[in-house]
Amino acid sequence: MAVVLDLCTKEVLGYKIARNATAELVKQALADALINSGEGSSQEIIFHSDRGTQYASKSFQTMCEDFNITTSMSSSGCPYDNAVVESFFSTAKREEIFRRQYSGIDEVKSYIFDYVELFYNRKRIQEGLNYLSPKEYREKLEMTKAEQ
Repeated sequence: MAVVLDLCTKEVLGYKIARNATAELVKQALADALINSGEGSSQEIIFHSDRGTQYASKSFQTMCEDFNITTSMSSSGCPYDNAVVESFFSTAKREEIFRRQYSGIDEVKSYIFDYVELFYNRKRIQEGLNYLSPKEYREKLEMTKAEQ
């Protein structure tokens, strides 16, 4: 699973699931994130990742350049740089992935869709977001910006 999180709201903006972690997989997750976030070229976007070959690949780096996205990678051997995404994966494994047996990739995709889109982004409160869900926190930020 490749996932793109908004570091401010902890919202999953894009994700893709496949049998293998490839550059194409992460490019598709990023493409979904760009569509779902509605980010325009006027916004500065920084994409932070670990040092995986998918993220270091020429095709992924080219995609980021094409969308004026600045890439940032963890320092070699630094486990804390990607803590937000690692925390998401730990939570997803504990709350969904390890709780059931899946009959195939299509069933995995279906359950992960429900977990991410219907629960995690919309209902799962987080202490770091003042006990709001990622969606509620984003909406509150947008309301605050509109009032200014």
